[in-house]
Amino acid sequence: MHGMRPHLLCIGGDDHALRIPFLLALRERGLNVSAAGTGDAGAFANAAIDYHPYAMSRFLAPRTDRAAIAALSRLIGELRPTIIQCFDTKPDILVPFAAHAAGGVPVVSTITGLGWLYSSRSPLALGLRPVFTLLQRKASRLTTELVFQNRDDEVFFARHRLLGTAGHRVIPGSGIDIARFDRAVADGPSPTALRAELALGEVPVVVTVARLTRQKGIATLLAAAAIVHRQVPDVRFLLIGPRENEGPLAIGKAEIDRHRPYVRALGVRADVPSLLRMADVFAFPTELREGVPRALMEACVAGLPCVATDMPGCTDVIDHGTSGLVVPARSPARLAQAILQLLRDRTTARNYAARASAHVRKELNLDVTVERYAALYEEILCRLGGAARLWPAYAPLPPAKLAARSGAAASGPSVSSSG
Repeated sequence: MHGMRPHLLCIGGDDHALRIPFLLALRERGLNVSAAGTGDAGAFANAAIDYHPYAMSRFLAPRTDRAAIAALSRLIGELRPTIIQCFDTKPDILVPFAAHAAGGVPVVSTITGLGWLYSSRSPLALGLRPVFTLLQRKASRLTTELVFQNRDDEVFFARHRLLGTAGHRVIPGSGIDIARFDRAVADGPSPTALRAELALGEVPVVVTVARLTRQKGIATLLAAAAIVHRQVPDVRFLLIGPRENEGPLAIGKAEIDRHRPYVRALGVRADVPSLLRMADVFAFPTELREGVPRALMEACVAGLPCVATDMPGCTDVIDHGTSGLVVPARSPARLAQAILQLLRDRTTARNYAARASAHVRKELNLDVTVERYAALYEEILCRLGGAARLWPAYAPLPPAKLAARSGAAASGPSVSSSG
């Protein structure tokens, strides 16, 4: 059981490396941590976090899903963690079954938005929704606690009887490692160097960080970009994030190429914080029910004026007319209008950006988020009667230190390359 300290096994998908700052912060608070995911192990090795890869399809794949449950059940049986934390849609469904088969380790499932399945109007999504609803209902009966990143999703689960017997609460977002983000900006290329590298000169730049899929609103963004370009001919839109591995959901390369030269897809980048600091506007056109979008939070921390859609999660970050602009999803004209407004009224745009940055740095930073999760784990272990024995090293950060680290001076998130 990794000594006398509780062992947290954190299970996610292909972008699980984004949870490393979260896990390191929990380790500082006295937990032993390990991780399992479907992505590369390198980042976990660099952070000295024990990592266990497993295979899982992000799409509907019953045979692969059964194999993933079996593999995770074996892993849980071998590691015998004290508590399991899982993130993302498929792990939230698969892991409770695996933990139950392995003997009943308590599971905390974080609902990171309801995603394509509950946002899309496509026949495929509508056809699959009853299947996933049934599976989620069964998984919730095997889950100790459901954590929602926004209140809308908690209400949705209650309305559709998806809560099962699990406890439930809201912990906003996944936490932005403010200090790490600011270090990445300080250590990264300057805006001048990036503009030279990308041959941008002094033109206005609108940046989007997201998976390049229709569900993330990229088709809407491309249509909006064409409208903006007609009024501001030298504008440039930069799309940052994966496309090739997004399967049938991906925007086609030819569709992006039709908007050259004012739209460029840069793929996955390691210098996202610096790119955000270089840009003039951040556009987040998602059509999905998000948790609390990491990319949007990072743009706010970077001091970038933002326009986002009125989807759950986005409105937890941006307050329309106060800290940014919120527009209807799937509306190229309204998105273009908002982008033009932020490009033309720079004083108001800067005021929006300052308020958004202050909000994320204070309320959605990693320290605050980790304290909330640590308190939840302690509560669960107390209910199970083992907290006093299993968590002798747990020591929350003192309020003064929390306040100092949460303030506007010290700040930075977990540096995502996708939304």
